[in-house]
Amino acid sequence: MKVLLASPESNVWNSRKHIHMGLGYLAGALLSAGYETEIWDADAEAGYETFEERLTREPVPVVGISSPTPLIANAWRAAAVAKQAGAITILGGPHLTLMPHESMEKPQVDLVVRGEAEETIVEIMHVLERDPGRVPRGSSASMQPRRFDPAAGWGNIAGLSWRDLDGEIHHNPDRPLTQDLDAIPFPAHHLFKIERYTNLNPLTDGLDPHARAYTIVTSRGCPYKCIYCSKPITGHTWRARSVENVIAEWRWLVEDLRATEIGMTDDVWNLDLKRAKALCRALIENGLNRVPWITIHGMKVNHTDPELFRLMKAAGCKRVGFGFESGDDRILRQVIRKAQTVDMARQAVRWAKEAGLETMGFFIFGMPGETEETMESTIRLALELDPDLAHFMFATPYPGTELWHMLEAQGKISYHDVDWSQMAIQDDHAHFEVDGLSRAAIERKWHEAHRRFYLRPHRIMRIVARRDTWRRLPYYARQAAAMLFGLGERR
Repeated sequence: MKVLLASPESNVWNSRKHIHMGLGYLAGALLSAGYETEIWDADAEAGYETFEERLTREPVPVVGISSPTPLIANAWRAAAVAKQAGAITILGGPHLTLMPHESMEKPQVDLVVRGEAEETIVEIMHVLERDPGRVPRGSSASMQPRRFDPAAGWGNIAGLSWRDLDGEIHHNPDRPLTQDLDAIPFPAHHLFKIERYTNLNPLTDGLDPHARAYTIVTSRGCPYKCIYCSKPITGHTWRARSVENVIAEWRWLVEDLRATEIGMTDDVWNLDLKRAKALCRALIENGLNRVPWITIHGMKVNHTDPELFRLMKAAGCKRVGFGFESGDDRILRQVIRKAQTVDMARQAVRWAKEAGLETMGFFIFGMPGETEETMESTIRLALELDPDLAHFMFATPYPGTELWHMLEAQGKISYHDVDWSQMAIQDDHAHFEVDGLSRAAIERKWHEAHRRFYLRPHRIMRIVARRDTWRRLPYYARQAAAMLFGLGERR
């Protein structure tokens, strides 16, 4: 029984195109269990083939669709297409883990997987071989969700939501987090059409639309509890793969798949400082430092020291990202609960730059308790730290986060009237007002941050000197107009 794993079309992100690690891990688990598997990523298929064309060309019996919150409506549309083609539809991902019942009420959705799904998807396939489900008599399969026989064992699959023969929705108990990450098969990197993906940081390196850029996850989860962070799948624990296991996958990417760049996508890869250093030493000892790598997500500034950055540089690291978030210690500690200070950020950036690493910083505007003064402190911190790339973002209340619950209690947001497609940190608009600050005031400060950071003489010279600026001038002009002056939209 063949499985097609799909990522829905996105109009949320920018020109970057990265492989979907969630689908990669599911594909790896299915292949290891003996199931024929294919990955269909809308971002990589744009201009080649639509989802409907793919399913018309070769129908498949099972389609799995993964979705974060901003793309859930796109996932529902993709599920409807798959349903019309006669497939059993399975949805999973962060949003589905948080709000499974919402999707189970959609007629085009047969099954919902919650949490880490490598084991769940294989168990589903085993049971589907005994019971592929059925639709009510007199109903079109393309119009009704499938119902399943409890006797087949559907109630025994942890982390699954499904319908019984009477159409009643069941949410099985959650699946415990996998503790032995080394036992999980490697992601099926080879199934991605890698030549259709871009390099990892076009804004700093220039766009390479045909880079062989892969990503890797060396640990899962984060024990910190920032109020804006949604970790519905990996949880508030931190679990690490062994250095040996990571090196085996890294070698596959470098030596067999000819990676030109690797991005580490852990939530916090350096939580265990000793392990982080051991991994760097292993990359050096195994000669894998010849391919540059970066940390895509923010490192924790309070789990660093000068030796770590020197080792990262020697291990081939090119750029490190930091989640600075705010330039105000009160916002960091009392509102975000970041467990770091502004001085820790200054220290980490100094050490990284001394080691010869490029830096990237993430800053958030519009947190509860924010004022004109705290946002001004954030801008000044960005100017002081002067990372090679600064990402200024709006606080985004994802469902299930403490930030969501806080705003819901204040009547500022509701599940009943939310537009999930607008829940993107890359958006150009503030998602809620803060006491004493309107959305317009927050947006004004956000635009000001871009102007003050990127319109400095040395920044302008750096941008003008890049070949990619002139090669993609219309794109950069649109980006600049939206971010600097609020004209048009970033796309």
